[in-house]
Amino acid sequence: MMRQCRYSSKDLQGIELITSYVFNKVEDIRFNSTVGKYVGYTEHGVYNAEAWNSDAGILAQELGELERFCKHNADLHYSAILDKTVAPHVRLSSVAPPTGRHPAMLMCSAYDFYPKPIRVTWLRDGGEVKSDVTSTEELANGDWYYQIHSHLEYTPRSGEKISCMVEHISLTEPMVYDWDPSLPEAERNKIAIGASGLVLGAILALAGLIYYKKKSSGVL
Repeated sequence: MMRQCRYSSKDLQGIELITSYVFNKVEDIRFNSTVGKYVGYTEHGVYNAEAWNSDAGILAQELGELERFCKHNADLHYSAILDKTVAPHVRLSSVAPPTGRHPAMLMCSAYDFYPKPIRVTWLRDGGEVKSDVTSTEELANGDWYYQIHSHLEYTPRSGEKISCMVEHISLTEPMVYDWDPSLPEAERNKIAIGASGLVLGAILALAGLIYYKKKSSGVL
């Protein structure tokens, strides 16, 4: 048997109790305080639901759990779980675009946030971008935390400013992350090493050519 309390507000308006009876991982019967009766989902569950619904004492006892269990523990549930918030870790990156009408694509990823609701918005020179934007749903990590990924396909323009804005209950104000098109240090180092190797190779090749010509002309 599993009992759930569903809260929609701290004033406990709209609070809901759900009691489920499960056998071999199959839910047989469910009681929903909003519905006010048992509902069966299997042949055995339907049979018992009809019997329990006909007994006013059983129904009254189950409804009483809304007060005894859900309302009584509401403060504990809110302080231990529902009021907890964890700010997202945000990463902005360039990814390979799909075949389409834009040559570039950015991805704004928010990781390890709680609770689930979050809003990710793209800004271009301060204005919200609504076209060529795709986003995943909030994806559960399986450890109470969530992640989400939003993509923007675009054609780069000189001097423009592209940003990702993240809004979440854990943040006192929206966080804006600006895209820096310059390469990260690791990539710059790779390019510098590659360029140095290219220059060194060119110098060695030139030296070899000079040596070969002098040797051919009998100077050496």
